[in-house]
Formats: sequence, C-alpha cells, structure tokens
Amino acid sequence: MTAPTTEEKRNARVVFNRLVKRYPEMGTALSYADPWQLLVATVLSAQTTDENVNKVTPELFTRWPECEDLAVADPDEVESVVFSTGFYRQKTTSIIALSADLAARFDGRVPQDLDELVTLRGVGRKTASVVLAEVWGLPAIAVDTHVERVTTRLGLVGAANPKGIEYELRALYPERHWSRISMRFIQFGRDVCTARLPRCPACPLADRCSFPDKTPAS
Repeated sequence: MTAPTTEEKRNARVVFNRLVKRYPEMGTALSYADPWQLLVATVLSAQTTDENVNKVTPELFTRWPECEDLAVADPDEVESVVFSTGFYRQKTTSIIALSADLAARFDGRVPQDLDELVTLRGVGRKTASVVLAEVWGLPAIAVDTHVERVTTRLGLVGAANPKGIEYELRALYPERHWSRISMRFIQFGRDVCTARLPRCPACPLADRCSFPDKTPAS
C-alpha cells in the first residue's frame, strides 16, 4: 500500500468534515448496558438491522444477564430468542462461544485491545473495532458493507477487502479521528449512498464521488 498523497488526504478531510456536519453526534444505534452486551449485539447485527437486534436483546440479557450465564446457556433456548435476527444458529454459536472465552480467559471483562478481542471466537475485526470505538473512544475503524461501499464509491480506497480498506482509511485520517469515522459512513450508507438506487441527486458528496453509475435526477 502506497502512502496517500497530500491531495488525497485533503479530499478525505473534506469528506469527513461534511459527514460530521451532517451527523454532529453519531454513535451506534444498538442498545447496550456494558461492553459485553455491545459485543453480543454487534455479532447479532450481521445481515440484519439494529432495530431487529434491539427487539431481541432485552429478553436475551434478561435471561442471561452475564457472560458467564450465556456461556453455559442451552443453544436451543438462545436460538429461539435470536431467531428473528437471521442466521440464528451461527449467531447463537458465536455469542455462546465468545461469552465462554470471555469468562474463561478474561474474567468476564472485555479487553480494550484489538488483538486480544479478535482471539475471542466469533469476534472479527469489525466487531472488535465497533466495541473499542463506541465504548471507550479508542482509535479503531470498523469496516462493514456500508463503509466498504461508500468509501469505494467515493474513491477514497482501492482495496478489495475490509482489512485493506481499514488500513487505507487509517493512512488517510489522523488517529484522533478513527473512532469517529465508521458510524458516520455507515449512517450515510443507509441514508444516501444505498446499495441499490443511491440518492445521488441529493448527495452532499456528489462533487467528491467517482462512482460511474450515479442515479440520475428524476
């Protein structure tokens, strides 16, 4: 990966400043009471909406209020609770396994370190980065499908995988901004730069966008 040019950094700064103006206060829409709950909720949020996750987590955390409880839960019972989030068997396996790892290896405390977090079964870089940035404001950039789509269309990144995109964004932006980046790109991807029929005519970043298939004005 080559270092970004001064012009590329300037363009990235313009994009970020406009997103901050659009979303002055931005954080995850997932409901949580502690780092472990956010870890679990983020795993459940894959391929579904935050709203769907927020509908099931109250019951989930009432029945299994600590990671030690979920670590020994009956998978069939957990599946029945998280069923509506989709991919419920895989998600159940992941949240039970990560809770067991957390209880056994970290005394139930979520580590404030990316390399340690990704050693938990079911926890990838995206999930770990969400928790680090949202709970503690630590420098971490979570790359999900929204971040990947928006940053690629804007021509900010050229990598073809989430880890590569993460490192390109790290190079574009000063570390002090890392924790503020992901959720703004994610929300922009939901509101404007959608996967199908993006709202290009109303896009405040249209002049910065290199996407060749812009939606024409009606």
